[in-house]
Amino acid sequence: MKMHKLVFALLASASLAAFAAAPAMVSKGMLTGSNGMTLYTFDKDAGGKSACNGPCAANWPPLMAMDSDTASGDYSIITRDDGKKQWALKGKPLYYWVKDQKPGDTTGDGFNSVWHVAKP
Repeated sequence: MKMHKLVFALLASASLAAFAAAPAMVSKGMLTGSNGMTLYTFDKDAGGKSACNGPCAANWPPLMAMDSDTASGDYSIITRDDGKKQWALKGKPLYYWVKDQKPGDTTGDGFNSVWHVAKP
């Protein structure tokens, strides 16, 4: 009987790990972070690498990944120039825009014709 409980507990733990929460949510047809703020992609990013570093990243904060996070499905984790980890969707790194003030704001969409609301 105790062995059955142990096996069940192990299977339940493995199942929960397999269904880890995605790093972003879909709201009104766009991706948002867990804080409800809009996520963006940058046309200059290529090859699963962020081209937005330094002052750029101060205005467009990356959707950071923790060392313990695991990529799944269309989500991957890239390594930034500073060695930190960032979430990407289909190879495109994801960012916030500092001028968005509240969930649902999309003031960065189309900025300099290279920033776009991330869509699933």
